[in-house]
Amino acid sequence: MSTQAKQVLYKYWGYHSFRPMQEEIIDSVLLGFDTVALLPTGGGKSLCFQIPALVNEGTCLVITPLIALMSDQVERLGKMNIPAKALHTGMYYTEIESVLNNAVHGRLKFLYVSPERLMNRVFQQALYDIPVNLIAVDEAHCISQWGYDFRPPYLKIAEIREIIPDVPVLALTATATPEVVDDIQDKLKFKKRNLFKAGFERKNLSYGIFHENDKTAKMLRLLKNETGTAIVYVRNRKKTKELAEILNKNNISATFYHAGLNATQRAARQHDWTKNRVRVMVATNAFGMGIDKPDVRQVIHYNLPSDIESYFQEAGRAGRDGKPAKASLLFNETDIKFARKNIDDSFPEPDFIRNVYNALGNFFRLPEGSGKDVGFDFKIIDFVKTYDLPLIPAYNAIKFLEKEGYIAYDESAGRFSKIKITSDNETLYRFIVENPKYEILIKEILRSYGGIFSDYVPVNERQIAKRAGEKVEKVFEKLGYLSKIKILSYVPVKTVPQIFYNVERLPKSYITLSKDNYKNLKEAAVKRLNAFIDFLTNDKECRSLQLLRYFGEHKNNRCGICDVCLKIDATELDTGRFENIKKQLIDLVSSKPRRVDELISLIDGFEEDEIISTVEWLIDHNTFTRLKDNKISCTGQLDFDF
Repeated sequence: MSTQAKQVLYKYWGYHSFRPMQEEIIDSVLLGFDTVALLPTGGGKSLCFQIPALVNEGTCLVITPLIALMSDQVERLGKMNIPAKALHTGMYYTEIESVLNNAVHGRLKFLYVSPERLMNRVFQQALYDIPVNLIAVDEAHCISQWGYDFRPPYLKIAEIREIIPDVPVLALTATATPEVVDDIQDKLKFKKRNLFKAGFERKNLSYGIFHENDKTAKMLRLLKNETGTAIVYVRNRKKTKELAEILNKNNISATFYHAGLNATQRAARQHDWTKNRVRVMVATNAFGMGIDKPDVRQVIHYNLPSDIESYFQEAGRAGRDGKPAKASLLFNETDIKFARKNIDDSFPEPDFIRNVYNALGNFFRLPEGSGKDVGFDFKIIDFVKTYDLPLIPAYNAIKFLEKEGYIAYDESAGRFSKIKITSDNETLYRFIVENPKYEILIKEILRSYGGIFSDYVPVNERQIAKRAGEKVEKVFEKLGYLSKIKILSYVPVKTVPQIFYNVERLPKSYITLSKDNYKNLKEAAVKRLNAFIDFLTNDKECRSLQLLRYFGEHKNNRCGICDVCLKIDATELDTGRFENIKKQLIDLVSSKPRRVDELISLIDGFEEDEIISTVEWLIDHNTFTRLKDNKISCTGQLDFDF
């Protein structure tokens, strides 16, 4: 089995060998076994379904919740001349029809679908005729109510298995506890348990957890003390811009990224960062999925993620090339209070969720009983202002309605418009003869974009305008007209977020939320947060060992490079003695700068070399500063340009 897989690997990707665990997973899939692949971020999960899909005849059905990731992979496969398409909420009916037609006739090797698509009867009917060779479930933890991103539409995967019962399933995830792994296999109706798991240990990644009141100053020190590409994660959009401006003022090139930027801005900023034109990306968690940049040297969490799974996944974007990298997290008591409040905001009361659903229908002027498969431009700021709603609870209410399958919320806009020629050659030729003012435009489209008669292709109106010698406004107008008279089908790019109705608008009293699911999800979220806070505050045990234990791995050898290990190794003291000396030193130096010999004389019960080692450690870790007169002072406010 592996020989053919290796041939495909080399043919399309140019590699001679697989990464750890990839070959075993691929062999399991090729043998027809249901398989769970638990691989860390950057571990090469995509190849685990792409290789067997290319080895076998037929189409691989890929289920993923990430529209941006779908688009990236479809585009990447297309560049390799591998036919792939995506179906997701928000597409025009004619686009969906075209993709399904190609799939049914066996013209696709990969069909990417959002989990919501599985509930669509048209899709389910087409599935009987699509030659599916594998079901790949990406972000498989989403199927488990014990996972950190549970999505009810994922439960529909078990139903489609009944339509194609002999097709194996490959469930992929980067972060899952043993409990979640078992739940994935139960929910996906595995014939027997079959887990392939790469270790969670990242030997090249140094974890550092820092209790900081002045997090901005610490962030600047961390970035100035290291070189190379970095990501700084924050919780809100406003902070991304604010911190990027501070970094640029301090001669650290930076840009910012969040879901509120339009598609062009996001793509440009990601491109600049990927190509090392800017060093630091300050971003919300909207940035990262599908980002394949191996040489990230630092990931800094300026704010707390919601749980260990999110932290581990985001921190794991550093050092994918195997070279030394750092993952630093900055926190204080305010962050912990905010995290606890965020749990409450993330689970608004059911009545509030129903009221938000009702307000959405009113906002779109949508009568009850209508709206199924209809999309609306949606700016949440305008929505909450109209109905005087609190922003964060309203946002989470919308996300909860999405999880329950009532609506879909696409926060990102598309990258390109799309065109398909829907008329035949004779009709098109006759139209050009009768309407010569459209000749240059149509011929330029035909010359620039291949496959446009059989499928929708992404187009750039500005490039078309430039090549056709027309104003871009005129191109928009002409394309709209050509679409109206059905010479072609033109799908303009969406520039703002969208709300789509998966079912017709219902009376708010019909909106049911499972009490068990709601209660269980909240309890699971609280449990994960408490585990995360324990991790943050446990500065007595190696960070890597703590993370490994959380994910079900038990090892005894500490990493030697995290903040806890460095603290222990630097002093050769047990943790208790080190903490005692450290506390006394900070108390003494906080009042005024002191010489080391003075400090030694003021601390009783410890050896001189123990005190000196601790002083040196505090200097190395920017708590103390050595002054010109050889006195030691507490590190004060640095002269940064804010």
